[in-house]
Amino acid sequence: MKLICIGRNYAAHIDELNNERPLEPVVFIKPDSAILPKEQDFYIPEFSNEIHYEVEVLVKIKKVGKHIDKKFAHKYYDEISLGIDFTARDLQSQLKEKGLPWEKAKGFDGAAVVGKWINKKKYENLDKLGFSLLKNKEIVQKGDTALMLWKIDELIAYVSTYFMLKKGDIIYTGTPAGVGKVATNDYLEGRIEGEEFFAINVR
Repeated sequence: MKLICIGRNYAAHIDELNNERPLEPVVFIKPDSAILPKEQDFYIPEFSNEIHYEVEVLVKIKKVGKHIDKKFAHKYYDEISLGIDFTARDLQSQLKEKGLPWEKAKGFDGAAVVGKWINKKKYENLDKLGFSLLKNKEIVQKGDTALMLWKIDELIAYVSTYFMLKKGDIIYTGTPAGVGKVATNDYLEGRIEGEEFFAINVR
């Protein structure tokens, strides 16, 4: 399985990082080794002094697909979740300045939090889902899928043009504004429509 991540999918987040608004989705991949094992704490890596949290709605692909039409995209997933795309922002900035790939800043061990999976039928409209990230019991990120520049089905169709999607693949659909730095002893909780999907300690 692979982790397919979408960058710059919320206008406010683009603005807060002073990035250019893209004409099409920004796509990058994390290795499966980036997944933080269940019940394990997140350890800040020694190579970064600026690890940022980025909370995102996740989609799990349930069958093989290539060149998927947007109108059929909903047939390729049954479950959604919430996760964190941890980013070594200082390292990412250095790499971007040199025009180099971001993998070291995005794909390091533990950089991908995956919460519990819920059947999408629980929600009336996936294009209008409220979600949030709490740090030490205070909301630091708050988003809604209604604010996505490209919705879930559009992302699946787009990504499948370039990469064959396989059962178990996970798509990170982008983060809203409010990203920030984590510190030792922080406690992070992710929620969709008020329901907790993950809770992790930072070490």
